[in-house]
Amino acid sequence: MPDLTHEQLTAAFAAQSLFEDKTWQLSPQAWPLTPAQVTELEQIGAACLEFHQALETLYLRSVAGKNLLRNKPLLAPWVADYLDRGKPAGLIAHARDPKNRGAFPTVLRPDLLLTEGGFALTELDSVPGGIGLTGFLNRLYAGANDQTVLGHDGAMVDNFHASLAALRPELRNPLIAILVSDEAATYRPEMQWLAEQLQRAGRRVFCMKPEDVFPLGSELFFDVEGTPEKIDIIYRFFELFDWANVKVGREILEAWAGGTVTIAPPMRHFQEEKLTLALFHHHLLHEFWAESLGGRTLKLLQRLIPKSWVMDPAPLPPGAVIEGPPAGGRMLNDWRDLAAASQKERDLIIKISGFHETAWGARSVLLGSDCSREEWQQGVEQALRLAPANLHVLQEYRKPKKVTHPLYRSEGGGTPASREESGRLRLCPYYFVVGGQARLSGALATFCPPDKKIIHGMTDAALLPCRVLPLS
Repeated sequence: MPDLTHEQLTAAFAAQSLFEDKTWQLSPQAWPLTPAQVTELEQIGAACLEFHQALETLYLRSVAGKNLLRNKPLLAPWVADYLDRGKPAGLIAHARDPKNRGAFPTVLRPDLLLTEGGFALTELDSVPGGIGLTGFLNRLYAGANDQTVLGHDGAMVDNFHASLAALRPELRNPLIAILVSDEAATYRPEMQWLAEQLQRAGRRVFCMKPEDVFPLGSELFFDVEGTPEKIDIIYRFFELFDWANVKVGREILEAWAGGTVTIAPPMRHFQEEKLTLALFHHHLLHEFWAESLGGRTLKLLQRLIPKSWVMDPAPLPPGAVIEGPPAGGRMLNDWRDLAAASQKERDLIIKISGFHETAWGARSVLLGSDCSREEWQQGVEQALRLAPANLHVLQEYRKPKKVTHPLYRSEGGGTPASREESGRLRLCPYYFVVGGQARLSGALATFCPPDKKIIHGMTDAALLPCRVLPLS
């Protein structure tokens, strides 16, 4: 397996900026995955798509007041209340529009932590960053004659386009506009790189700001060297909380309603809430998931998804307890009882569910065992204070195991040399949905120092593509 030199890596990143004002550690090698792990990743992709399909059924039946089970009464209007909470009425109506029935994200990216017990799925993102970056890294490392790189054949780029073009099969070469909002501007360079790669292949894909789009009649256009070009598909690269800042939002929805433009991922808020993982574990919904998911998918997700709860501060009767973790050795009657949890009991994560500017990039994440009691108490109080508009999720913390990988380090200002380093890993596989199948097209490994409890992209981390080890 050939190594990339430090000079090759620095030259490649100097020639092509993938993120604005971001740097990370460099490694001579892609992250190794066993064939068994790759097989599991393929199964996880299929399970994530099946989960989304069941989630749509759950939400729409909750909205309509319909029974959730085949042969037993079960109504759950509270599910829609949770998922609609704090959302604008117009967005809720759009998500429920019958035209959106069966519309799912074209890209699925779970966050997987590598633990002693295997993978743990902590989040499922449908508007993920890193698509262009992973495609670039795949090409860079595969270019060193390493054809074991996952996605070495350009799958990230090709399947991104295929997943979108499949939405308009009547068009031979649809014009796709990747809209990157100012809130998501850090990711604009990687999306521009992605668009440029597709343009070189003859695809009509352009990256732009939302304000570059303008209506003409019932259709949407953007300007190409003085000539208006009609947009067929919009790939929105921004979270739904940012929708109010999209100046042409009304015109986009009008064009969608008129059938002249398709939006991906669909603007369906219930597909982008972290609390859906808590709904998967909710005791009142166990039978629904068992009926709605295949047996293999159900068992896989039960193993992968850490126990999670919605922090709903609604008062309980005096004798009732919350289905949640203990605090001070006792069951909870009020979420504020969590403030009394010991440090060992605080091996828990609090994070905002969605539709909020802190809901991405680990900005709202609080690990109870890694903060002071005062910080923990403040985190609990804030989650309950914001609950009327923004629900929070409490999630069991599964500690990533220590692993090693070579990184380039410079000692005493000399030439950086490769040496084995200890750290912890988050793996983000990318699946593009084409023809009802989730295609595994690449994976981004984030390798952080061992003292980092919450793993995300940072200066101290290495961002790596993945390669597949030979069968032993």
